[in-house]
Amino acid sequence: MNWPIFTATFGAIFLAELADKTQMIGISMTAKSGKPLTVFLASVSAYIVVTGLSVIIGVLLGKALRPELIRYGGGTLFILIGILMCWGKL
Repeated sequence: MNWPIFTATFGAIFLAELADKTQMIGISMTAKSGKPLTVFLASVSAYIVVTGLSVIIGVLLGKALRPELIRYGGGTLFILIGILMCWGKL
């Protein structure tokens, strides 16, 4: 286990996901259903699948493209989506 990478990844994802729409859905579903364990297990399962897909895509892109290109492309896409959201296009 590479602890510096683990810690950096954990910290980045923890802060990025803190109080986002996923948590609001979890709160809402738990309040509505009254089944916290079921909502927890479903949420964790969904996040495992999404994270697994992200890692697989990262591995494939990492073999085909330079990491700098992926980072700049992701940053550009993030900014573009933000601009489109501000303009009401998304």
